[in-house]
Amino acid sequence: MSASKSSLAALTLGAIGIVYGDIGTSVLYALKVVFNTGHIELTPENIYGVLSMVFWIVTVVVSLKYVTLILRADNNGEGGLIAMLALASTAVQDKPQLRRWLLGVGIFGTAIFYGDGVITPAISVLSAVEGLELISPAMHRYVVPAALVIIFLLFFVQKNGTSGIGRFFGPVCAVWFLSIAVLGVPHILAHPEVLGALSPHHALRFIVQQPVTCFVLLGALVLAVTGTEALYADMGHFGKKPIRLAWFGLVMPALVINYFGQGAMLLYNPAAISNPFYLMAPSWALVPLVILATAATVIASQALLSAAFSITKQAIQLGYLPRMEIRHTSVREAGQIYIPVVNWTLFVAIVLAVGLFKTSENLATAYGIAVTTDMLITTVLTFFVIRYAWKLPLALCVAATGVFFLIDLLFFASNALKIVEGGWFPVVIGASMFTIMMTWKRGRALMAEKVRADSIDLRSFLESVFVSPPTRVDGTAVFLTAEPGTVPNALLHNLKHNKVLHEENLFVTVRTHEVPWIGMEKRIEIEPLGHHCWQVIVHYGFKNDPDLPRALEQVRTRGCDLEPMLTSYFLSRDVVVPTIGSGMAPWREKLFAQMHHNAGAAAEFLSLPSNSVVELGSKIEI
Repeated sequence: MSASKSSLAALTLGAIGIVYGDIGTSVLYALKVVFNTGHIELTPENIYGVLSMVFWIVTVVVSLKYVTLILRADNNGEGGLIAMLALASTAVQDKPQLRRWLLGVGIFGTAIFYGDGVITPAISVLSAVEGLELISPAMHRYVVPAALVIIFLLFFVQKNGTSGIGRFFGPVCAVWFLSIAVLGVPHILAHPEVLGALSPHHALRFIVQQPVTCFVLLGALVLAVTGTEALYADMGHFGKKPIRLAWFGLVMPALVINYFGQGAMLLYNPAAISNPFYLMAPSWALVPLVILATAATVIASQALLSAAFSITKQAIQLGYLPRMEIRHTSVREAGQIYIPVVNWTLFVAIVLAVGLFKTSENLATAYGIAVTTDMLITTVLTFFVIRYAWKLPLALCVAATGVFFLIDLLFFASNALKIVEGGWFPVVIGASMFTIMMTWKRGRALMAEKVRADSIDLRSFLESVFVSPPTRVDGTAVFLTAEPGTVPNALLHNLKHNKVLHEENLFVTVRTHEVPWIGMEKRIEIEPLGHHCWQVIVHYGFKNDPDLPRALEQVRTRGCDLEPMLTSYFLSRDVVVPTIGSGMAPWREKLFAQMHHNAGAAAEFLSLPSNSVVELGSKIEI
């Protein structure tokens, strides 16, 4: 029992650091941005109205939508947009048109997540470092350079993984949340009347009296709930209970106390709106507070980077991105990975964002559109999960998701007003990623169609070969083929040039399914083809790490005497040639051909021993 409690405490502490780092640093800039939009005067009534809206937005969006409802929609214990997408698309498999629509919407949400992945580290680190200006106005010129140095160091250390420093994430963020609560308490005690803003009537009055202003401000108020997708995305790492305990036990109370402390200070010191978070602190605490805030924002950025790596890996597994080099940074934690291409591409985009926008306030105009798009898509997918996977009544499903959909739609519409001011930046990133992902998926489908059209039936081919069999050599040949039951090009080339056939031959197709994990007991299907030949299908979930040699060890119990030292892996290295026809637009075919050319080696992706791989080239026109 004590071990169980200890484990729960450790997971809860970990969730405080990884899950809530992003939303925890929103106190640095949320209220400042709201009141500096130029759409609202700093009057007591408006302060009460804004505080009330912040409290109820946090309560409805985070506590009710994510913590209470969304966490229930797990995919075999896993969360995140791709896990939700897989769950929803599987639930509507008997409705192909709806399934295609859901896949498109879900993949767009995944693509625009990368826009969030650029803005979050930029705005978080900048807002923390801007505290230097309060220590000394002369330090203003060093804010952007300091932020860029911190961001560079953050990305530079990614290759080493977080297994070493990761153990400090929870304690540092716990200290952060306790600190922001302590900052707010004296101001609330000095003006306890500010707690009246907990009543929803202040928010309702604000909405009724200033509906247009309120709608416009939603684009800034959403900053108070950025990072909520991490609640769902990290469910597989921590579980529902620790995430809920962390939220209600520490994170939400600390956030509310700090926001209300900022509001109480603004009631008697409106000039503090220039930076209400840091101005709550006594002057002697500014330096340690800037250091702590910087550490918290780095942790928040680290959590988002880890999510970007994880989502990219899942997208590769599901066939929406080309293979990339994936390095495992921990021998104990399979989920800790590093993808160099993603790491440095995000770094360049973040440097560009900091260079373009220069301040956290300017970045706030670009923030929100990516977040609210993902929030809206998550709500839509949730409806299809509870309706078609859980089989709940339609009226209940509409009631459960309708209110959240309306709120998310209002947030999205308000943020859409900021597209010209800066919202275009994450939209461009998301649209670019969506184009890349859909081009890769479509290109792979065209390749598969071409291969099927030109394919030869494997059984018939083997029967003709063994009428006058070639020389058999010792060992096992593993031929990888995209379509089971078809002759791999590598086999044709091997017979043509080497004029030999191995003693045992495996024709292997690797399939990734829309579930997070597939256990070893369901890893392979094997079908004998005669003459010591077998058709093998290897199954993986989108979170499994492909290891083909390990999976093929199971064929030993199925009649195939596979010896690792005598096994060769034959792969086709396809060269894609764009052609004018009914495939894709010429520019998309060229883009696909380039991505295919630069894709990581299949041998590395499948963990094949490099000294046992034979690649034979072939040309495919699409």
